[in-house]
Amino acid sequence: MSIRNLKHLFRPRSVAVIGASNQADSVGAVLMRNLLQGGFAGPVMPVNPKYTAVAGVLTYPDVASLPLTPDLAVIATPPAAVPALIGELGARGTRAAIVLTAGLSQARDEADRPLTEAMLAAARPHTLRILGPNCIGLLVPGLGLNASFAHIDALPGKIAFVSQSGALCTAVLDWARAKGIGFSHFVSLGDSADVNFADVLDYLGSDPGTRAILLYIEAVREARRFMSAARGAARNKPVLAIKAGRMAEGAKAATSHTGALAGADDVYDAAIRRAGMLRVFEIDELFDAVETVARLRPLRGERLAILSNGGGPAVMATDALVAGGGRLAELGEDTVRQLDAVLPATWSRGNPVDIIGDADARRYAQSLEILLKAPDVDAVLVMHVPTAIAPGEAAAQAVAEAARRSERTVLASWMGDYAAERARAVLDAAGIPNFDTPDQAVRGFLHLVRYRRNQELLMETPPSVPSEFTPATATARLLVQQVLASGRDQLSEPEAKAVLAAYGIPIVETQIAASPEDTLRVAREIGFPVALKILSPDIIHKSDVGGVVLDIADEAALQAAAEAMQARLRAIFPEARLTGFAVQRMARRPGAHELIVGMSTDSVFGPIILFGQGGTAVEVIGDRAVGLPPLNMTLAGEIIQRTRVARLLRGYRDRPPADLDAIRLTLIQVSQLIVDLPEIVELDINPLIADEHGVLALDARIRIAPAAQPGPARLAIRPYPRELEESAVLRSGRQVLLRPIRPEDEPAHAAFISRLTPEDIRFRFFGLVSEFPHSEMARFTQNDYDREMAFIATAPDAHGQPETLGVVRSIADPDNQRAEFAIVVRSDLKGQGLGRILLDKMIRYCRARGLRELVGQVLADNTAMLGLARRFGFERHATPDPELVEVRLALE
Repeated sequence: MSIRNLKHLFRPRSVAVIGASNQADSVGAVLMRNLLQGGFAGPVMPVNPKYTAVAGVLTYPDVASLPLTPDLAVIATPPAAVPALIGELGARGTRAAIVLTAGLSQARDEADRPLTEAMLAAARPHTLRILGPNCIGLLVPGLGLNASFAHIDALPGKIAFVSQSGALCTAVLDWARAKGIGFSHFVSLGDSADVNFADVLDYLGSDPGTRAILLYIEAVREARRFMSAARGAARNKPVLAIKAGRMAEGAKAATSHTGALAGADDVYDAAIRRAGMLRVFEIDELFDAVETVARLRPLRGERLAILSNGGGPAVMATDALVAGGGRLAELGEDTVRQLDAVLPATWSRGNPVDIIGDADARRYAQSLEILLKAPDVDAVLVMHVPTAIAPGEAAAQAVAEAARRSERTVLASWMGDYAAERARAVLDAAGIPNFDTPDQAVRGFLHLVRYRRNQELLMETPPSVPSEFTPATATARLLVQQVLASGRDQLSEPEAKAVLAAYGIPIVETQIAASPEDTLRVAREIGFPVALKILSPDIIHKSDVGGVVLDIADEAALQAAAEAMQARLRAIFPEARLTGFAVQRMARRPGAHELIVGMSTDSVFGPIILFGQGGTAVEVIGDRAVGLPPLNMTLAGEIIQRTRVARLLRGYRDRPPADLDAIRLTLIQVSQLIVDLPEIVELDINPLIADEHGVLALDARIRIAPAAQPGPARLAIRPYPRELEESAVLRSGRQVLLRPIRPEDEPAHAAFISRLTPEDIRFRFFGLVSEFPHSEMARFTQNDYDREMAFIATAPDAHGQPETLGVVRSIADPDNQRAEFAIVVRSDLKGQGLGRILLDKMIRYCRARGLRELVGQVLADNTAMLGLARRFGFERHATPDPELVEVRLALE
């Protein structure tokens, strides 16, 4: 739904407990005890007709008898009573409820509706928000609110924990209490009938009391809303996730390699990465990771130096780093020379830096300061093993002082227990994450590395597509519709290749022959040598039945191969239909890599794209990576880099590098294909051969089905809305294109802002800003089109290069009720009507998406903007700041 009325859930001023009880150990009794003992400052009002008082508090017989309308109601009654109670509460004015009761989805009301459905129907007219049902409840320690039946309270803190598992909630509460870990919010979602991950992420993502968000995920519903909320929250603060159910119960039957290879856990992993979150796999790892990620500055790079007074632990850390895919810093000659000056002659003279067992605090400080200034080091892991000569506490103090003077990342591992206790307290006080073992310390560093990479995907400016890409969408769509009309759900290989060719993917020439004799005619047209493949809608993998013969040199060999292929099929699969043969020109690309590019449809996240090493043994090799469309060059490159074959594609020995731009472009072309053609449910290009000359699709398979919704609607991330592009003409006669902004626009957008006058900057940003960092420019150009929109006016400059002339931007609230807008036009273009054109475009867009109000803040002396707003019918309102005016336009 949205964050509407969630403030009543997370910050209530009063609570009603419906089903409160004096019966020992009942949910209603534990709930009352927790609320009263938690220190909640507002009234707690028990409701139960059986009691005069519960836990010593006057009890009311029903909702109507309550002396005031509760902000929040907590319901612990039998399932059948819940829908009516929700209706009574909504009519009374309550806007949030926690339903602890289980079993609503199994039970039915008099109209034979599931009680969950009846409950939501009762809540809907009042926009009453429901957490649960079948949940443990909610804790907000900062308010003293323990609206749960958990066995233990939570300590206050800055971390929010959100879980779909009630059993895990109680275990984590117990575990965190023992370790002194506190929470800003502790949320049990239960069945998520109403309030779900997306709603909570939207709320907590902008909550100033929450420093980081932890998620325990069993299953996601409404993938697009989840992705949109997760990406928004992850831009503001660290979001970490555990995804349960990593191993599939069994592989589904699939008609493509991609369908067989892309497991559900791979897709969740891709979604978590794409959202800029960090995935971990254990509860203790989750809390270790959040302390590391939330406490430290972002990494400048990934090169780690290891500093230790013991060689064995340093080697263990090095092994763990390399095994985890980390990068050990290579110390330059100057760094080694500086270390030579302060260390004994017997030091390791490399990384890891073993400063010998008798190292004192001074040696630690001197070595660490050198490493923190070294140009070849991005982060340092400092380790200490206890010795009688070198006390750990003094070394920890020296490390803390050196780290305080540097902006680089420092992590620590003080080994031991009793001897390291005081040293760890010193490191804690200095904000340096410290770990018990080398493996744990390296794991902490790798959390930072993975988090940095995922965040960079959110902020990185993708390069432009290397060549013009204009698909023949109508041609491909017509072919797909013809196949569907014929009653088939599988394109033949030539048909599949025709679709790929319509999207600019290079294919090898392929023609269909109806019989062994007909293959001769086709081969004469194509020219020998040729490859021959069987065509049968009942055979998925042709090579499994000997249905592929390569490098056929003449007509006699071709006819013999076709006849043998036909006889073999009749012997092995007599029921299989033989529709003909595919004859294709033999592609000679010696030394080319065999790759696979594919697409399948995930039940949660919709279309996904797969890339990896291809060939007939693709499932056995298992080298693949999965990503979510839409893709750009950066995202396509990131998918490629997560495979083992990527190292081969970069070239080795006498093998030149493959054309990586061509491979990335192929992934983008497939991405666009599945956006444009919603009928496509599975696709394989295997093999896609790649070398320094480019790529070539040798085989292709596409499965289709009637489209249930438009192509963009089935994606978990809304693609670039090309349908919003339109042309306009300025008063000067110059034609401009109005279109949504794209990540690739960052360089042009930076140039646009650089040409704004100081007054333009002041009017737009309410202050003088000399320059914007890349992270801010990325926010300007990387829009989540489901939530925000920026339209730019662009036109070719004198050299034919596109330049940005003006921009209008709006950001809608998660309720899709109200949007704030801002607009700026280059000073040298004012008076051309561009501001009017842009604002008209934004108003039409906001009306079309159902927003109720468009709001903007304008400096009082910005008379031109105030005049433009007045002409469009905006009403002017005063603000507490006399220098600011708010303008509002009702859109309904």
